Amino acid sequence: MRHILSVIVENEPGVLSRVAGLFSGRGFNIESLNVAPTLEDGVSLMTIATVGDEQIIEQIVKQLRKLITVIKVVDLTEHKAVDREMVLIKVNAEDTKRAEILRIVDIFRCKVVDVSVDELTIEVTGDRGKIEALINLLVRFGIKETARTGSVAMKRAMQG
Repeated sequence: MRHILSVIVENEPGVLSRVAGLFSGRGFNIESLNVAPTLEDGVSLMTIATVGDEQIIEQIVKQLRKLITVIKVVDLTEHKAVDREMVLIKVNAEDTKRAEILRIVDIFRCKVVDVSVDELTIEVTGDRGKIEALINLLVRFGIKETARTGSVAMKRAMQG
C-alpha cells in the first residue's frame, strides 16, 4: 500500500542524504520525495511517498524518528489529507488534433504553459487519479515528455 510520510526536519546540510541513506540502506523504495523550507526558520518539510505493508511503514517511521535531525514524522495515510502533484506534459498537437486536446485541457482545468507549431506543454495539478486519467486521455496524441513533482501533502484541519 502507498503511504505518504510528512517528515519535519532541521534544514541543514546532509539531512536529505541521511534520510535517503536510511531508505536505501534498508532496501525501502522512495516513490517520490519533496523537500522545502517551512515558515519556521531552520526547519524543512519532507513529503515522502513510499510503498509497503504496515510492518514496513512502521519500521520506516521508527527509523526516521531515530535520526537526530528529524523533528517529527506523521504517516498521512492514517489521517485525512490533501495530496497533490504537479505534472508538465509535452504532447503532440497537430492542427487537426489541437482543438480536441484543448477541450481535454479545459475539462481537467489544466493550463497550457508552452505552445509551438506541433506541440503543447500542459500543466496539471491534482491527485494521482486525476493525473493518471489525463495522461491516459493524452497518450493517443503522443506524449513526448513528462516531468512530475511527486506528492506534496498536508493533513486536513478537520479530521472528523
